[in-house]
Amino acid sequence: MAKVKIKLRQEHIDIIKSICKKFDYKPGELINVLHQVQGEIGYLPAEVQELIAEELKIPVSKVFGVVSFYSFFTMQPKGKHPISVCMGTACYVRGAESILDEFQRVLKIGVGETTPDGKFSLTSLRCIGACGLAPVAMIGDKVYGRLCPDDVKKIIAEYND
Repeated sequence: MAKVKIKLRQEHIDIIKSICKKFDYKPGELINVLHQVQGEIGYLPAEVQELIAEELKIPVSKVFGVVSFYSFFTMQPKGKHPISVCMGTACYVRGAESILDEFQRVLKIGVGETTPDGKFSLTSLRCIGACGLAPVAMIGDKVYGRLCPDDVKKIIAEYND
């Protein structure tokens, strides 16, 4: 399957260039640049990474290395309501895998995917620091704890407007 190359909108090009300028085009500010660009655009596809590399005068491979290393960064657009299921030790031993499976079943998407309507995206995390509430999932900034698979449909229903 051939990779589809997206064309950046001029508005996004201007945003990226402005952010790079704000950090004086310093390669040492790469993480800050990536963070702000993702905050503005929502994700960091290859074309965005290429422009950042060009602006900071660093190899694209360095930008890609940072984006792919840190789980905070994403190369795929996220849904309006990003769902993250914790798979840390406490959550995992208390059934997080079945929670994740149920989200996948109900939403009909896999981990790292977004529903066709753009409403939900699904990821798994290593730990969100709410071990006492395990198993845990987050939708946006809202934490749901002590979950069982039966809770998933009810949680999703809260976001279906």
